[in-house]
Amino acid sequence: MSDTIYIAYNFNVQPLQPAVEILIAELGYAGFESFVETNDGVTAYIQKENCNASILDDIQILSSDEFEISFTSEEIAQTNWNAEWEKSFSPIIVNNECTVRASFHNIPQTKYDIVIEPKMSFGTGHHETTHMMIEHILKNSFKDKTVLDMGCGTGILAILAEMRGAKQVDAIDIDNWCYLNSVENAKRNNCNRIDVFEGDALLLKDQKYDVILANINRNILLKDIPTYAQHLNKNGLLFLSGFYDDDLDLIIAKCEENSLEFDNKSLKNDWASVMFKIA
Repeated sequence: MSDTIYIAYNFNVQPLQPAVEILIAELGYAGFESFVETNDGVTAYIQKENCNASILDDIQILSSDEFEISFTSEEIAQTNWNAEWEKSFSPIIVNNECTVRASFHNIPQTKYDIVIEPKMSFGTGHHETTHMMIEHILKNSFKDKTVLDMGCGTGILAILAEMRGAKQVDAIDIDNWCYLNSVENAKRNNCNRIDVFEGDALLLKDQKYDVILANINRNILLKDIPTYAQHLNKNGLLFLSGFYDDDLDLIIAKCEENSLEFDNKSLKNDWASVMFKIA
C-alpha cells in the first residue's frame, strides 16, 4: 500500500450542511474511499487508478442551486499522507482517563492509552463525534459485554471497549482502508477480543449484542437503526453519533419507532451523541 497514489479533491462548500453530508454520500457511491471534513467543506480521496475525467459527472449536488461548491484536486502519495498526519497529529486526552496518540508520542499517565496510526481512516478522537463516543464508553460499564462498533474507522471505540472489559467486540466498516487500519490498530494495542469485518449492517445475521456503538452519518443511522434494535440483547444500550443536534428529533423518532428509549445526549460544537436503551 505504500506506493498507492491517491487523488485528493478539496471541496469548498457553502453552506456546509446538509451539503457536506449529501456530497460525501454521493462521492462514496462514485468510488471515493475516505473523507476528512474541514472548516470549509470536505476533502475526499480516491485511488488514482480508479479516478477518471468524468468521476464527478454524476455528483448531482455539484449542480444544485441551493449550495455553492467549488473544488481543487491534487495527487497525494500514501507515503506523503503518512508524513502529513505524523506532522499534524497531536495526542488527545478525554476526561483525564483516556489518551489517543501515535507511537512517536510520549507515553501518558492516563488509565487507558490507545496507540493508533490513522492513515486515511476516520476516527483519531479529535472530531467531536469520536470524542463524545469515547466519553460514553468511559462513563458506562463494558465489563463482560458483547459489543458492536459499527462504522469503526480506525477502531478506536472497539479498542477502548476491550480495554474497558468487553468480552467480545465486532468492528465493521464498509471502507476497505478503515477495515485494514482497524485490524492494524487492534494488533498495535494488543487486543485479542476484537474481530474486524468489511461491510455494512447486512453482515449482521443472528448476532446479539449488549452494546452497539455507531458513529456514522445521519442518513445511514436512520436506515440502520431498525437493524441495530433487532440485534440488541435485553437491557442493551445503543450509542449513536455522527449527526448534528438539529437532526436529533429525527434520530429519536426513528429509535422510538423501534422500541428504543431515549436516555441522554451530549453536545459538542453543534454535533450530537445520544444513548438509547431497549424500551
